[in-house]
Amino acid sequence: PLAACHKLRHHITLCLAAVQQEKYSDRSSNIMRVGLYHCFGSLKVRSGRHIVASAATRYLRSDKAMATPKMTSFSSAAGTSLSDDSNIDDASLSSPRAQRAVSLLPTYLSDARSVEQYSSSTPNGALQLSVAENQMLEDLVVPAIQEFAKKRPFSADAIYYQPTQGREETRKSMASYLQSMLKLTGSLDEDGIVIGAGCNAVLENLCLSLASPGNGVMLPTPYYAAFEFDLGARADLSIVPVQTMEHQGVPTTEAVGALPEKAYYPNAKALDAAYNNAMERGVTPRILLISHPMNPLGICYPRDVIQECIDWCRAKKVHLISDEIYAGSVYDDESGFVSVLEVAASSSPEQTKGLGIGPYVHFVYALSKDYALSGLRVGALYSENTEIRLPLQKLNDLCCVSSQTQMVVEQMLSAETRNSDDTAAWYQEFLQKSQARLADRSKKWQECLKELGIPHFKATAGMFVWMDFREFLPSDGTHEERERKLYLELLMDHGLLFTPGMSMKNELPGFFRCVYTAASDDEIELGMERLRKYVTHKRQGS
Repeated sequence: PLAACHKLRHHITLCLAAVQQEKYSDRSSNIMRVGLYHCFGSLKVRSGRHIVASAATRYLRSDKAMATPKMTSFSSAAGTSLSDDSNIDDASLSSPRAQRAVSLLPTYLSDARSVEQYSSSTPNGALQLSVAENQMLEDLVVPAIQEFAKKRPFSADAIYYQPTQGREETRKSMASYLQSMLKLTGSLDEDGIVIGAGCNAVLENLCLSLASPGNGVMLPTPYYAAFEFDLGARADLSIVPVQTMEHQGVPTTEAVGALPEKAYYPNAKALDAAYNNAMERGVTPRILLISHPMNPLGICYPRDVIQECIDWCRAKKVHLISDEIYAGSVYDDESGFVSVLEVAASSSPEQTKGLGIGPYVHFVYALSKDYALSGLRVGALYSENTEIRLPLQKLNDLCCVSSQTQMVVEQMLSAETRNSDDTAAWYQEFLQKSQARLADRSKKWQECLKELGIPHFKATAGMFVWMDFREFLPSDGTHEERERKLYLELLMDHGLLFTPGMSMKNELPGFFRCVYTAASDDEIELGMERLRKYVTHKRQGS
């Protein structure tokens, strides 16, 4: 169809112009990859879509594409603003903002969509182990949601406008659930809770309420790559990576050997360095955003690290946001997990309603990961900063959760199960089963890595294992080029799609995140078999 061809021509023109000018290669690569796939995705010709996507992938893997200089994304480039309209085609039928939003998408997401994936009909396809979804809970969660929906019939009041911050009953249920699940000693202020359409939606609204366009959001590296899109596409915030290794006394040489977990712990020295560097570039950091439990590392920050971050933020008057979307997926007693809310409450001089955490500490969560309910789009934020409550309520008008979904969530978070001895909350029993499955799958993957002698962190939470593949890096090229070649070798030649570390701004090349929940039991077994063959092939070849 003609419309798709015009779109395709526009994307290719942008890409070729960028390559010829030898700049914006990350952006041009993403535009080509996403543009090709989605243009042909509008056609009902699956084979044609994959042919074109594969051709794009081969080009991007070529020496010519590899040789193109790299540039950080728009949101993290010094002095770059999303309001800058340079290098945008004036004849385009889409806005510069829309075109740049595409450039902020993580490359590995478009890779995952463009390659032929494994299935019973495509046994040589790539195993998708890079996108953070939990596919091990369907048998538990689907019947439960169906039952909750039956028990909560649709009521007449649900057809009308609801409170923009969420139904009162839903916020009460969420407050009770979080207090129990996070093991908080205090009580949440229900007025500080906002229910929105997913974690990224409430996070974006929170950042919009705390920072202005061009302000900085500090992120300890490596970080969840899509934060760049979540915070840059509309809020126009600048990402300020916080590199930690030097300030933890860990050398950033490429000598192969297991890194200690503390290499990734942010401390006051690392935060000061990132803050001062941003200020010198004209970017004022207003927010420190941490992922706890940590995505992509699969571990938790110790309590003293959390306390140091809180103290630093309060002293600097920088807002701390803790993304604890994996808080219910802590499956190892050695994790040491404690919520930022609990640490902040125990160390705050504030005597306010709620936990008393003060105006500089905030929290976001969602049901997407712990319950495999990413399709329901239910997120929550908590803040005791009263100045931002009305702005948050009004901004949430753009991303409210439907009344029907909220009623199902109310039922889910308040439901009880009766055993022979006692009664317990439904979610407690569910999370116990989920955590047991996570522990079992994580153990299997880590045992395979240990068998192969591949260094990795001992995973204790979330859906990830952080793996050190530096042994297999090619010797020539920049950090980015070498890791990209290794990543594509794993993907194209061995059918293993992991998340590359440098897409998450890891300081060293050769690290990968494995999402061990993104596949079935049989697929994970196949993945381990493919990994063994890959390691054997590389070591015999060397």
